[in-house]
Amino acid sequence: MITSSRIWLITGVSGGLGRALALEAARNGDIVFGTLRQEGQVDEFSDLVHGKTFGIQLDVNNHTDIGPVLTHIIDQFGRIDVLVNNAGYGLFGAAEEVSMQEAREQMETNFFGALALTQAVLPIMRSQRSGHILQVSSIAGLSSNPGLGIYNASKFALEGFTEALYMETKDLNIKVTLIEPGPFRTDWAGSSSVRSVKVIPDYDSTAGERIRAINGMSGKQPGDPVKAAKAILKIVNSENPPLRLALGKIAIDVIRKKINLLERELNEWEKLSANTGFEE
Repeated sequence: MITSSRIWLITGVSGGLGRALALEAARNGDIVFGTLRQEGQVDEFSDLVHGKTFGIQLDVNNHTDIGPVLTHIIDQFGRIDVLVNNAGYGLFGAAEEVSMQEAREQMETNFFGALALTQAVLPIMRSQRSGHILQVSSIAGLSSNPGLGIYNASKFALEGFTEALYMETKDLNIKVTLIEPGPFRTDWAGSSSVRSVKVIPDYDSTAGERIRAINGMSGKQPGDPVKAAKAILKIVNSENPPLRLALGKIAIDVIRKKINLLERELNEWEKLSANTGFEE
């Protein structure tokens, strides 16, 4: 089917930012394929905007299912213009509390799922010599907190991979952007997060306190997902989108604080750091 509308693929559209972005893009006239893990949610998503939203069942952890999804889209419209790797969840627990299995599952969804989708869509976008890949990271991909270490690790991995991808695709007319939201009013701190099975009392005043604060904010986060979706659409419409887009005043403050910390430590220890080369 020939259409002048952009073709989007967004993972994780059952709610939150993924759902808000899908609706914003569809109401803007674009065609949106959204992935959902539960078969029962597929038709509901397809009915959101008639002729513009199309639900597809996909668990991003099942990498062998990705190819058929992309083939389904290409068979209908011949291209994919925007990929948004949004699917993911939060894992709460101190480093010692999180089991290796829990850590691997977190990395599998938040990092390897995004990696698999990105690798699968790149040949299509290279052939088109066009496209935009958006990775939904987090301020947790730039700054860590107690009780979030493994979640941080998954987002730090996504940031590092995507920064390299940005440089690799710059000559192919493929744009790449990291989306770094602060706290938004989604179910991330609720049903989209899990607590490690093991809980160690010694970490209650650090990891435990932070986890309680996050849970206590659920439903009261300052960020509006609809406004975030509108901001993301603006950068997709931009000729020169940024590598990183922070979303929300808290995200901006956290990132500036991290930059200041790095600068302060670098200056404090610069002489020691620099004095490690061979004497010429």
